Amino acid sequence: MDLPAHLRQAVDAALAGVPLAELTAAAQALSHRYRNEIRDGRLHIADDALALAYVATRMPATYAAVRTAMAALAEQQPDFSPRSLLDIGAGPGTAMWAANDHWRTLATATLVEASPVIRALGQRLAENAPMARITWLAGDLRRDVPGNPHDLVTLAYVLDELAPPDRDALVSRLWSLTGRALLIVEPGTTAGWQRILAARSQLVAAGAHLLAPCPHAQTCPIAAPDWCHFAARAARSRMHRLAKEADVPWEDEKFIYLAAAREPAACHHSRVLARPDGASGRVRLKLCRPDGGAAYRLVTRREGEVFKRARRIGWGEAFDG
Repeated sequence: MDLPAHLRQAVDAALAGVPLAELTAAAQALSHRYRNEIRDGRLHIADDALALAYVATRMPATYAAVRTAMAALAEQQPDFSPRSLLDIGAGPGTAMWAANDHWRTLATATLVEASPVIRALGQRLAENAPMARITWLAGDLRRDVPGNPHDLVTLAYVLDELAPPDRDALVSRLWSLTGRALLIVEPGTTAGWQRILAARSQLVAAGAHLLAPCPHAQTCPIAAPDWCHFAARAARSRMHRLAKEADVPWEDEKFIYLAAAREPAACHHSRVLARPDGASGRVRLKLCRPDGGAAYRLVTRREGEVFKRARRIGWGEAFDG
C-alpha cells in the first residue's frame, strides 16, 4: 500500500534538500523511542528533524495499518459514511488521509496534536489536499479533548505513550464523543495487544458493539505467549529506504486494532489470525470465530467454493466458511 498521490508528492517536497545523514540519525532516534515505548514526559517528536524523519519512515507504515483497519470497519458496516472525523494524537494527519481515501463523504476533520512541529508539518502536507475542511488543535491528550460528537473518532499509536490511568480516561472520553464508530490502532506487539484488550473490555462494558477484528464480545480466546496482531504492507520511497538503510522497497507493519460502534455489525464472520498455510489441495486457517472460540480450520479442495475463497484469503481478513 502506498500513500495517496497528493500526500506522497507533499512528503517528497518536504524532504527535498534534507541531508541524508541528518534524516538517518533522526530516524534512528525516533525508532528507538517508539520500539522501546519510552514514556519520559517528553514528546516523541520534539524538533523539525524528528518530524521529517517521522513522515519519511513512520508515516507510510502507520498509514497502511490505519487504512487497513478502516477497511475492516467499513466491511462490517457497509452503510457507514462518516461526514465528521475527530483524530486524537493526530501526528501529521495520517488517519485523516486514510479516512479521506476510504470515505469520500468526509466533510470536516478535527485533529488534536500536542507536538507543534509535527502539527505544523501536517498542516503543510495538507495545504493543497483535496479533502475535508480541517481544523488543527493543540492539546494535551490527557485533558484537552474537544467536546463535540463526531461520526468517526480515531486514536492511532497513542495509548502506548500514556500511563494506564490516562489511557482509561481517554478511551472513556472518546467513546462519549463517538457518534457512530471509534477506531483504536496500536503497535502489533504483545504490549499493544494488552492495551487493546483493556480498551476492548472498557468499551464492551460501556455498551459498545465490536465490529472488528473481533467477531464476538466474549473473552478473547487468545492466550499468551500467543497474541492477536496483523500486518499491512507499506511501500517505501527511495528516501524511506535510504533513511532506514534498507534494501527492499516495502515493509510489513505489525499492528493491532479495535473498531467499536454504536450500532452492531451487519454480520460477523470468522477472522483470520495468521498467514494462511497453503499446500496442494488444502489451506489451513487460524480463525477467531463468532462463537467466541479460536481454532484451526483445514479447508480442502473437496469444499469447492469455500476452498477457492480460502486460497484467496489473507491474514486479518474476514472468512465465511
